[in-house]
Amino acid sequence: LKTHARVREIMVDSSGRATGALYYDNNGTLREQRAKVVVLACNGVGTARLLLNSRSSLFPDGLANSSGLVGKNLMHHPCGIVVGLFDEWLGTDEGPRGSTMLCQEFYETDLSRGFVRGYDLQVLGAGSNPLSSALGGLMGQRVAWGPNHHQEAHERFGHTVSLTIMTEDLPEEHNRVTLDDELTDGHGIPSPKIRYTLSENSNRMLDHGVERAKEALDAAGAKKLFWSRQRRNAGWHLLGTARMGDDPNKSVVDRWGRAHDVPNLFVIDGSVFTTAASINPTATIQALALRTADYIKGEGRTVLG
Repeated sequence: LKTHARVREIMVDSSGRATGALYYDNNGTLREQRAKVVVLACNGVGTARLLLNSRSSLFPDGLANSSGLVGKNLMHHPCGIVVGLFDEWLGTDEGPRGSTMLCQEFYETDLSRGFVRGYDLQVLGAGSNPLSSALGGLMGQRVAWGPNHHQEAHERFGHTVSLTIMTEDLPEEHNRVTLDDELTDGHGIPSPKIRYTLSENSNRMLDHGVERAKEALDAAGAKKLFWSRQRRNAGWHLLGTARMGDDPNKSVVDRWGRAHDVPNLFVIDGSVFTTAASINPTATIQALALRTADYIKGEGRTVLG
């Protein structure tokens, strides 16, 4: 296990097989790690960046990129949020922050809603912590300073429930990761450049979801609502930039996560997703990684040599 290592590129031999990685150690020294099998798990931005930076005479457009799809179809999960403030103390100041309940009533396509695919509603049990509540953590709403400060902070802390609207992002080639022509990191490796535009379909989905969440919290008795139709920090799930498929012309890796162009190179992160769904992807990523590992140690042995 090499810690504090930053990989610059994946090396290949004259036959097009991966032979290992070039990386910078903690002292900034460029080193080489040889390998019979190379597995990438750098998420939808990092994996695309590494493949694109691993150019060679055999792979002038980036490693495993004969399809031209490496870096394209970047997806995440555009999210909205609605916070309900209640008179009752709900105890939402306790426990870890996370989804406690999930509603998939609007998960599948219903064209009468004005968009394709759908979203889920996630109930976030834990509310703002004391400091966040005191500083106006509810969607940027400020708590009064002066005589009313303690009273308003007390009314908010432990009295909120949040509904997150997690939408399904559609794969679109113009949403992509490329290498920046000028900006580099501290080791001189080109930085990733992200081009992403929220689609009209996602905008309609967010509008619909926010209204449903407001209705639900209002029906539950919230005395006041705060909302944001698009959270600015929602880039947690980075997917789609090295998509899986059977056709090498339309995908980067096969059903086992193995690169079509490089027989001993595998990808096991969210970049292999062909669609984003509207659900947290970690469990699926874990399942695909375990499946690929079983393939490598089993059937894949005869293929890998």
